[in-house]
Amino acid sequence: MDRLWYGGDYNPEQWPSEVGEEDVHLMQRAGVTVATVGVFSWAKLEPADGRFEFGWLDDVLDRLHAGGIRVDLATATASPPPWLVLAHPDVLPVTEDGVRLSVGSRQHYSPSSATYRRYAGRLVRAIADRYGSHPAVEAWHVNNELGCHVHRDYSDESAAAFRRWLEARYGSVDALNEAWGTAFWAQAYGSFEEVMPPRTAPTFRNPTQLLDFDRFSSDAWLEVYRAEARILREVTPGVPITTNFMGFFKPIDYWSHAAEVDFVSDDHYVDPADPAAPVFAAMTRDLMRSLGGGRPWILMEQSTSAVNWRRRNAAKPPGMHRALSLQAVARGADGVMQFQWRQSAAGAEKFHSAMLPHVGEDSRVFRETVALGEELASLADLVGTRLSARVAILFDWDSWWALEQPATPAELSYVAIVLRWYTELWRRHLLVDFAKPDADLSAYAVVVAPATQVLSTAAQENLAGFVAGGGRLVAGYQTGVLDDRLHVLLGGYLGALRETFGIRIEEFAPPAEPSLSGGPVPALAIHGLGGGTAREWGEIVRIDDAEVLATFAGGMLDGLPAITRRRSGGGSAWYVATAPDDLASVVDAVLDGAEVEPALPHPVDGVEAVRRGNRLFLLNHTDQEIQAAGHRLPSRGAVVSPGD
Repeated sequence: MDRLWYGGDYNPEQWPSEVGEEDVHLMQRAGVTVATVGVFSWAKLEPADGRFEFGWLDDVLDRLHAGGIRVDLATATASPPPWLVLAHPDVLPVTEDGVRLSVGSRQHYSPSSATYRRYAGRLVRAIADRYGSHPAVEAWHVNNELGCHVHRDYSDESAAAFRRWLEARYGSVDALNEAWGTAFWAQAYGSFEEVMPPRTAPTFRNPTQLLDFDRFSSDAWLEVYRAEARILREVTPGVPITTNFMGFFKPIDYWSHAAEVDFVSDDHYVDPADPAAPVFAAMTRDLMRSLGGGRPWILMEQSTSAVNWRRRNAAKPPGMHRALSLQAVARGADGVMQFQWRQSAAGAEKFHSAMLPHVGEDSRVFRETVALGEELASLADLVGTRLSARVAILFDWDSWWALEQPATPAELSYVAIVLRWYTELWRRHLLVDFAKPDADLSAYAVVVAPATQVLSTAAQENLAGFVAGGGRLVAGYQTGVLDDRLHVLLGGYLGALRETFGIRIEEFAPPAEPSLSGGPVPALAIHGLGGGTAREWGEIVRIDDAEVLATFAGGMLDGLPAITRRRSGGGSAWYVATAPDDLASVVDAVLDGAEVEPALPHPVDGVEAVRRGNRLFLLNHTDQEIQAAGHRLPSRGAVVSPGD
């Protein structure tokens, strides 16, 4: 398309047919360019086994096409109809406690179910045969939010699939026993048939078994996508295919999934009551762009105002939806979509906001919908343009899964740790890419590795090579602790990176929790760079060949290194063994002299600045008017100006 996508999920099956004409008229008024159609329509399309009824969908697509609106056509497989579940209850997923889930919601199927895949494949082929050449179809939308509600399935069919996955990965049960460390707690297996999913057990389960089941489960959902995509590529080879991701979603390794889609799309719902929401949203946009290798992506779902699933669902104040939509475009999106077009009158999401709310067109939300459509139409010249970043943050699903397992040194939040580093870069108006630990990092001046706990041998060597080639690598605590089998990197952790950093980690020493200490969390004092206090983490670091930039003060860590640096040719390796309250000074020191150009030279509290193409986006996320770069930014306002 030569226009930005703008529109939302369109569910005409929820409404009388006469509403359709009004919908198209109001969509045109709002500047809608694309509608996502049919996501939850399986029961409408196939009301009984093998009996397809497409007439209503014919009318919908013809009406949208006549109105100049393109269609992101869904495969409708996200919610199997009740007749299918009644005839084949084996499709239902099972929890780790052995409870078989029921019909009456959505995504009530196991990703490993051969029965589900057979029926879903039949539906996809029927839809592709009928609509593959329809002039309204812009793209295929496979399924919906894969793994959203059924993260993991522990059924017998999944157990058999897990065993096949393990055999393909390890080749022999002896190799599996070695990788899983089954000599511990007498867990050694004599054959793959003895292996089960990590169902509920008396106490801690095998860590590598847990990690492999995470990997397998992510791959199982990828197979659901692949099965549908194969049919679509066979029948309609020229139509691009996507499936909607969900930002920082722990159950699915989006690096592997992103490699399979023609363009990345994402569903992201901010909490208007969370002060950190704009920064977290920006971080999510940068992840989506990075997953696609820098290609433009689509914000497939967001809410115009309140959602319906939080304990208290705050409404977006005026201007916030526009600012966050423009943020997505600034950070590489070629379109912003919403859930949904017309707010539902019934069902579980009837209180979820929409472009056209319950009250109708005479409403603040619809007026903002129309205004945003007009503004996005004026930005069509940005379609297809890319952004270039000189700073990268490593993001690794294996590390996420491993760090948050039980039986670890402390309960930590991987995403919270990443967000803390990202926030400092965001404040400085620096564009950030996300990268895998084994990716080509040569385009970056600075790479940050926050809590990248799992590092394969290839990843260790890759990061060492980045520093040797002149890059600046900053590793946070809990980086390089385990290999990709979750075996400890013995001898001081860090593996092949010990020489790069010039240090050894002798012991972890996180502060005690308030419940254990009987008072507030004790603070670790820090002298030197990042001086002040830290509350989350401490380590005993021994120096081999590095300079000490900051030390701990007091307690068992008194005088020991807190922040170190080792220079190597034109590169340098920084290690931050704590979470200093003054992380800003650490980031400033790392960036000093690096070839990194911000969108604006100086931070402005609450203001986000991004350059894309020939435009400078200035976004004010505060409730106060702010002056920035010669522009007056009203509260929660935005200015898009020529980038010069």
